Amino acid sequence: MADVVSGSKWRRCRLLWSLPRPGQGRPRSALGLAQRTRRRPQLRKRRERRQGQPSPRAHAPHHAEEMEDRSDDEERDRHHRDHHHHHDDDDDDDDDDGSSRRPSPPPWTGLALEAGDGRAVLLLPRAQILTFTGKCQVTCLYGQVQMFGFTLSPGQPPSNLYSSQTHCALSIEAVSYSMPEKTKKEMRSEARELLKAHLSLANRNQLMKEFSPLCSIVLLERLETSVTSFILSHQKFTHIFSKTKEKSTPITPEDEVLASAGIAKCDESSGFHLSESCISAIEELIYVCREEDDGCPVILACGPKDIGKSTFNRYLINQLLNSIPSVDYLECDLGQTEFTPPGCISLLTVTEPLLGPPFTHQRAPRKMVYYGETHCEEDCERYIEIVKYVLSSYKRETPLIVNTMGWVKDDGLLLLIDLIRLLSPSHVVQFSADGCEEMPSLTSDFIEVTSGLLTRGMPQVKNKSLNFSEMEDFELFNEERGFHTSVTGHKLCIVHSEFDGAGSMSSMWSRARILRDMTMLGYLGHLQPLELKPIFPLHSLIPYQVPFNAVALQVIHTHVAPAHILYAVNASWVGLCRILDEVKRQSSGPILLTQTPMCDCLGFGIVRGIDMEKKLYHILTPVPPEKLRLVNCLLIGNVVVPQSVFKNQPGIEGEIPYLTSEYNFEIYGSERI
Repeated sequence: MADVVSGSKWRRCRLLWSLPRPGQGRPRSALGLAQRTRRRPQLRKRRERRQGQPSPRAHAPHHAEEMEDRSDDEERDRHHRDHHHHHDDDDDDDDDDGSSRRPSPPPWTGLALEAGDGRAVLLLPRAQILTFTGKCQVTCLYGQVQMFGFTLSPGQPPSNLYSSQTHCALSIEAVSYSMPEKTKKEMRSEARELLKAHLSLANRNQLMKEFSPLCSIVLLERLETSVTSFILSHQKFTHIFSKTKEKSTPITPEDEVLASAGIAKCDESSGFHLSESCISAIEELIYVCREEDDGCPVILACGPKDIGKSTFNRYLINQLLNSIPSVDYLECDLGQTEFTPPGCISLLTVTEPLLGPPFTHQRAPRKMVYYGETHCEEDCERYIEIVKYVLSSYKRETPLIVNTMGWVKDDGLLLLIDLIRLLSPSHVVQFSADGCEEMPSLTSDFIEVTSGLLTRGMPQVKNKSLNFSEMEDFELFNEERGFHTSVTGHKLCIVHSEFDGAGSMSSMWSRARILRDMTMLGYLGHLQPLELKPIFPLHSLIPYQVPFNAVALQVIHTHVAPAHILYAVNASWVGLCRILDEVKRQSSGPILLTQTPMCDCLGFGIVRGIDMEKKLYHILTPVPPEKLRLVNCLLIGNVVVPQSVFKNQPGIEGEIPYLTSEYNFEIYGSERI
């Protein structure tokens, strides 16, 4: 019997050609861990202490017990190693591989011990860093550690870390913390007691030999989720969390212990590093967000493609969550979205750290509109109107971080000027890199007098007299379009990206498409049952059946003849939207809109089939039933279902549906798989 969504015409149905039904229960996103205790970042203090130090990362001790015998001055000198350099990540607009030029790391002095099936206990001397690939869950047992800017202390909920080969490797770093008013013997006794629940007697004794009061101890546990398991089930992405081991590199017992927890140690140079300009910008932004002397800050990151904006935003959010409970995020980058599938402009509140690529933290925004393209060159005016619509939901109760596109040449630069004029940010973080075409400095004065694509700049004074007619025309022109006529003045922060390949255009387009596909797979992974095994291919899941007359249709990016509309809809990625106008149900055929509406998008789905006899759409979607009741419009854009979804259809005899070898590849949108 079909599952019915009460109060709507969306019904669960079984298709005759589906494989056996998976386990009962709708999958849910794992959202909303308890809020962590926040701690103010110590970036400024570290930076001040680093001044005048000799070559960074020198003179690291080889054993933790030697630390206990050092004087306080020696301890302080060792702690002030320069361990923050710059890395920025690629995204169609800026997600990169994260490698950076950096001094040689210190010798590894940590200790990893087996703690049972799929578990390991890791001891890190102060300032020691473990850089790794893989995925694991981390619990801090003793001391304090930082992971991609987020600080984890004992008593806080564990954090899930996803260190994939598509992005910079993550690190676990032991950081300084306030020393408790206890003797060294009392601290050793406390640590030994904590370890009883995790380590055997022999391993406890081995760890305590290396223990020092200023070290940190964490529990690593193997992490398996239905979302990542679904992504890994596609052949193209099988090895994204695996490290390629060189044949000449011997496997140590420590490597085997870490592997049991799902991670592999890698070279520290492949991790995330901060440049001095990046540290300065983050320090200032954290300060203004904590103090909020002039209201909630609005921080806009901009710069060319593949320059590091997305990585900077994730790191900044994690740093802010150490001291404030939440951060608002406005996504204006259509190509490489952070929390949703591509082609969207969205607003959401972030309360949990971002410790992985976008495909690991797909979630439902507070407000979202489906633009339907990964770029906006064809309709910039509609793009701006959508930003206005989404921005109207921002309550100015928390700091807002704005992510922008990497299109900053010609009309793209003019559109960025319009965006800055519309959002009126308090801070603009502008990225640059060696070998990258220079942008003009987007100072407040520059924005005020420079015309954008849709707005005019303020007329300049001529001969010390102001032409009031020109001023009135300027104000009227911008006000009619909903833009601020006066610029309140923002602080410009220049960040120079220093990682290898910053701003490089080589292989950017293919990489951007791969990242988009992975983001969409991460979203579709929420269709999987909560039970981890087995992973069901999408064609074996049960879709909803939706009557033709229950939803209206609109193709966003091009004109489609009404007689061909169902061909365009079938096997397509669709936005599940809610329009305020009532959908007319006078006929049993498809209901077509005459123009693209400005409406909320509640999620996405795949039209996996159309029943022409019963006049039903068959739609796969992870959107919960309570939201599906509100959906009355399907928007079809130029964002396509990932190729790997079509290819990953095991159990099909004969030709795979929707794949063919006889096709005209000169047709727009066609592509070889």
